[in-house]
Amino acid sequence: MGEVILGMPGPWADDNSEAADHYTTKIGGLPDWPCLKLVTRPNLLRCDSCGDNLCLVAQIYAPISSKILTVEERVIYIFVCVASTCETMSWCALRVQKSSHDRESETSGHDSSAAPLTTELRDDPWAFDFDDENDEDDAIDLDALGRALTEATTLASASQTKRQNTRPDAIAKCSPISLRGRAVDDKTAVLPCFYIYTQEEKYSRDVASVSTSISSLNIKENQSDGNEHAPEEAWEGESYEYDRALNADRTYLKFKKRLDIYPEQCFRYSYGGKPLLASAETGDPGRCLLCGELRHYEMQLMPPLLYYLQEATTNYSLESWNWMSLLVYTCSKGCAPTLKQESDGWVVAEEAIVVQTE
Repeated sequence: MGEVILGMPGPWADDNSEAADHYTTKIGGLPDWPCLKLVTRPNLLRCDSCGDNLCLVAQIYAPISSKILTVEERVIYIFVCVASTCETMSWCALRVQKSSHDRESETSGHDSSAAPLTTELRDDPWAFDFDDENDEDDAIDLDALGRALTEATTLASASQTKRQNTRPDAIAKCSPISLRGRAVDDKTAVLPCFYIYTQEEKYSRDVASVSTSISSLNIKENQSDGNEHAPEEAWEGESYEYDRALNADRTYLKFKKRLDIYPEQCFRYSYGGKPLLASAETGDPGRCLLCGELRHYEMQLMPPLLYYLQEATTNYSLESWNWMSLLVYTCSKGCAPTLKQESDGWVVAEEAIVVQTE
């Protein structure tokens, strides 16, 4: 999937602790869990270094629709520790989703007139379509999707109202968080909250591509400029280091050019796509902790998000946030093992974050 959806800054919340629903994509605030009965293990939301509670950085509603996988109820939560006494920054990414099998069983038990949505999932404006068998250059129709995504914040509230009015028995099983308000734990930091609207990235390789002509330099042509009597192995070492420096420069320049086209982008989303690297060090996302399958790239946080939070934060110091990008990798199979389901078919999976610094 070559197309990229950008998360752009929308309005600030009236209150950083105000409640929304899990269909809402936002930065900061408190997490909007999809179900009151959903039990998240406390240790997942505590810093491994200092033991303080982690605070929400981003909440992204991210359903999936494809020929082999359909998951409508799916949210990515990203947390971090902002404690001033913490020696290391602990990051945590949670994938919370409801199994498609459980979703189908609920729907089949209701009359079609009572169902909140009667259209196919492919009509869902938040459903990212992908196909494992296609090349990254294969074209998919995201024009309508890109336009529809910008209405996500409005649709979220409307969708929540419909679900509350038409699914009373579902509410009895698993009630969403009340939108009227909620108690706030004094021990949990709350970052400034603003909502996100999305748009498709329009990118021309001819205009914004980084020249790779520098990579064609033959470093050995410059041997005569140095000590001609130096051992060959010493020169090979210098050549290797120089190659690394050139490669790092090209990686960062590409990152900077793509960022400059949309300088307000807070995150980039491309399920199963390729990350926009800020440095050559890619890290190892490992395998899914639930099923053992490989993880793949799904999204990344970008520097403008850091700027907005630093400017608006008064209660916490974010000076130690020196990252260039945070890459989020999730299970490539979108698994939801039955044995791991915690509450009414919901699954909580800890995913991988790769931090790229300057």
